Amino acid sequence: MSTERADVAIIGGGPAGYVAAIRAAQLGGKVTVVEKEKVGGVCLNVGCIPTKTLVRSCEVLSLIKKAQEFGLEVDDARVNFTRLMARKIKVVNRLVAGVEYLLKKNKIRLIKGKATLTDSSTIEVRGEKEERIKAEKIIIATGSHPVSLPLQGVDNQIVLTSTEALEIKDIPESLLIVGAGAIGVEFAYIYNSLGSKVTLIEMLPHILPGEDSEISEQLKKIMIKRGIEIFTESTLESVKKQGEKHSGVLKTLQGKKEVLFDKMLVSIGRRPNSQDLGLEKVGVETDEKGWVKVNLRMQTTSPNIYAAGDITGRYLLAHVASMEGEIAAENAMGENSRINYRAVPRFICSMPELAAVGLTEEQARKKGYRIKVGKYPFMANGKSIILGERGGMVKIVCDAETEEILGLHILGPQATDLILEGTLAINQESTIKEIIDTIHPHPTLGEALREAALDAQGRAIHI
Repeated sequence: MSTERADVAIIGGGPAGYVAAIRAAQLGGKVTVVEKEKVGGVCLNVGCIPTKTLVRSCEVLSLIKKAQEFGLEVDDARVNFTRLMARKIKVVNRLVAGVEYLLKKNKIRLIKGKATLTDSSTIEVRGEKEERIKAEKIIIATGSHPVSLPLQGVDNQIVLTSTEALEIKDIPESLLIVGAGAIGVEFAYIYNSLGSKVTLIEMLPHILPGEDSEISEQLKKIMIKRGIEIFTESTLESVKKQGEKHSGVLKTLQGKKEVLFDKMLVSIGRRPNSQDLGLEKVGVETDEKGWVKVNLRMQTTSPNIYAAGDITGRYLLAHVASMEGEIAAENAMGENSRINYRAVPRFICSMPELAAVGLTEEQARKKGYRIKVGKYPFMANGKSIILGERGGMVKIVCDAETEEILGLHILGPQATDLILEGTLAINQESTIKEIIDTIHPHPTLGEALREAALDAQGRAIHI
């Protein structure tokens, strides 16, 4: 087995791993990345990028169907599922190639294979060939995988993970989705748009349980209006074959409910890819579920080894993983950097989009804040009316005395882009006065944020 030397060796080439590699190389390091599949990780290959590509196709489809509202006469739009999926593959391949180019540009060595830690400075790789890497520092960025749902009577052929839901060959006539978190809600929107009869079940009282309840309830009403059947505070008790379909028995607040479906998507969480890495041999501690423990420097309990991304279990978001990768790389190269989790934006590509940063109203009250809340509906926003997307609202939560912004929640068009203003504001500990004192261009969707801030002071102009 040949031995190669590196300043930094990284296990995993996803958003945490490849970004860490580039940052370490920028700081002058000799860097090696080990990746057993494709670079880009879950996000690029089987997560946010392909999902958002399908969402965009659904948005275009929805817009064409509303063409008459804009004074346009067009033929009815029809879904060509083969071409739709081909576009998804094309987008993914282009971005994977882009990551490979960046690694090559920064003189980073990429090895395809499965990595195992043999000590705190050594990795053994088994792939097309076997080799050993001796490194001054190691970064673990192996990501996570979907949780499966053990149920009697379930034919594995009909059960999909989020990965498999992106690879199916035909649009299912009916789809049962278990779990109404971000993944469940996005796929509910996608397959509803493509013509599936979608049933969404969630065991907690609200869809998107981590989000502001008022916002999530408003999105739930919009989804129901689109024809998506939603059951909250409900569980799937059993599944059985019924003719050419399957029958699921749901336990709901209204009693037992039977749902027929062709496919079932399980989106009830993720688990870390921490098994078979040899972590226990090198002193890297994990919690009871296998998430790697790190400090704010992304350092594990083994001083030479760092971890970043999903494997840490903190925020399973690609943009957080990339930032963690940068921090890990900087510390591995001798810097003294710390991650800042003060303002972590999150979003769901539903229609309308939902995005948030900071505390929900419920969380702020639970933490003991006296709060003020400002709201502004998009139906009163000029740009929203121009776009023909009038659903949703902006909601600002702030401290009642200091007026420091504690949370921003947006349900509406382009919410995923608009959330950046709130992210910057919270990160800088801004008050609503600073948003109010900032001139917002007209006509734009961003004006809704200023109006919500004004409403928190009881002086909104346009409602």
